[in-house]
Amino acid sequence: MRVHADMARCTGLGLCESIAPEFFEIQDDGTLAVLRSDVEEADRAVLTEAIRACPTEALRIEG
Repeated sequence: MRVHADMARCTGLGLCESIAPEFFEIQDDGTLAVLRSDVEEADRAVLTEAIRACPTEALRIEG
């Protein structure tokens, strides 16, 4: 599984970073950096929470 971020939708609010900082980081310029794209089953719960918190629906798990 992989986490995917749609950069065209992301507004850089940072909710994903606050929930899953090992996966997401808002850069100084306000853009999102995906720090880890590979998702293990153990990470699924925290990533699902981060995805649900995204107000622009810019995040998803693929695969």
